[in-house]
Parts: sequence; C-alpha cells; structure tokens
Amino acid sequence: MGRLAGKRAVVMGAAARDNMSQVIARRFANEGARVLVAGRHMEELERFAAEIGGQAYYCDITNREDCGRLAQAAAEKLGGIDIALNGAGWGLLKPFELTTEEEIRRMTDLQFIGPFFFFQAILPKMQQGGSLIQISSATATIMLENHAAYMGTKAGFDHVMRCLANEYGERGIRANSISPGLTESPMTAGAKAIPGIFETYRNRYPLGRIGTMDDIAAAAVWLASDECFMSGQNLQVNGGLTLRGNPTGAELDAAAIKSTGKPRPRPWESQAASI
Repeated sequence: MGRLAGKRAVVMGAAARDNMSQVIARRFANEGARVLVAGRHMEELERFAAEIGGQAYYCDITNREDCGRLAQAAAEKLGGIDIALNGAGWGLLKPFELTTEEEIRRMTDLQFIGPFFFFQAILPKMQQGGSLIQISSATATIMLENHAAYMGTKAGFDHVMRCLANEYGERGIRANSISPGLTESPMTAGAKAIPGIFETYRNRYPLGRIGTMDDIAAAAVWLASDECFMSGQNLQVNGGLTLRGNPTGAELDAAAIKSTGKPRPRPWESQAASI
C-alpha cells in the first residue's frame, strides 16, 4: 500500500510535459492517491491524466472564478480534497531596472495573487486535516542576480503559507513550502547546454550534485502524508545550496568564457532586439 493510499490530490501547474508538477503528480498517483491535475492546456493535461489514471481540469490560476470552479470540480470528482499543491510559476530572468510594468503585474498575478485564489478556493473543500503545498524556490531565501520579480513573489507567498499554517492548524490542515535550487528539468535545459554553467553550480552544493524533480516529488509525498508533523515551514530541498549560495553572474560568465570564449547569453537582450 502506498504512502498516500486513499488520499485525494489536486496538482496545479501540470500542463507542460514532464514539468515538475507532472513529476509530483505521477509520484502521488504511484503512492496511491487519486489525482486531479490542472492548468491551462487541456490537451496535455488530458494526455497526462490518462497516463497516471487521474483526471484533468482547466484552470487559469490567476482567475478567481476558475479557481472556484476547479475546487468544486475536484471535490465532486474526487469525493473531497486532502492534498493541494501549487507548482505554477514563471522563471523570468531580467535586470531589476529593465523589468516592465507588464512583467511585474504578470509575475504578481501568477506567483502571488493566483496562489492566493487557489488556496482560498481549496480550503472550504477540505474537511478535518489536509496538506497545502507551495513550490517555492531557494532564491526566496538566497540571492540570484536578475531575478527580483520572481524571487520577491515567491518569498512573499512563503509568508502567506505560514499564515495559512497558523490560521488553519486548528482544523488539522498543514501548510508548507518546498524550495528547490537549480534543478534538472526541461526549464533548465538551456542553462545546462552552456558549458561550465552546471559545473559552477554543482560546486555550490555540499551534497555534490544538482537536484532533480524526483527529489522534490519525494519531499512533496512526505509533506502530503500522514507521517508529516510539520506546518508553516519552508523545506529547503536543494542539497545544501542555501549554505553556500548561488554563483554570482561574474562567476557564471567566467565559467562560460573559459568553456566557450564568450559570456552567457542575456535573454533580456535578445528580447529587446526582437521588439
């Protein structure tokens, strides 16, 4: 019997193939949970739901009504909700002074207001007990250059999770964040393709390797299980990266120059050139 046998889970942000939310949802299903996955791309959600024997539902997390409909549908389709995990996010890399108003508002909608709507909708559908899980980031605690909008919204919502832990603990509901560092995933494939970048990061991990999505899924299973007696915490599942911190931009450029003869690409420069 799996560690989540009999549990009913909603996983937000699972609409991109093989992303972190999908890896977590698959692990939940393998551990015995009934899983409903949500996001904005129904074709991929339905494909993935069929793969894991789960269900799919459209939801734009930035839309309050969508979140309400998702919570209602999940409660009806699953017979209730025991686990709610939000993995939606946008890894914008851009200097502070170049970040546009549109980008700031989009980031805030996706990584602060949206999760607020999501958990607001879920909580009335949870009875006594349950687990709320937010995928945060090591950069909500430690520095990374050109990442302020992402880091600020992640850090802000970590504090909201602490508020939920405090306010809903009397109902037996736990609320925790998980903070990965640089993780082997489709999102980081571009960085990995630049010689020297992953090697420079690896030196910052006391455990000697880059994290994987399976590492995060394992932590999520524990937080979702009845074995967990933790609430209001930010679980730093990043191999000790927060002890040493991320490399600086100068260090990453030096590594790239050593390997390729030129500094790392600046995504914001190519974006500006294309406008």
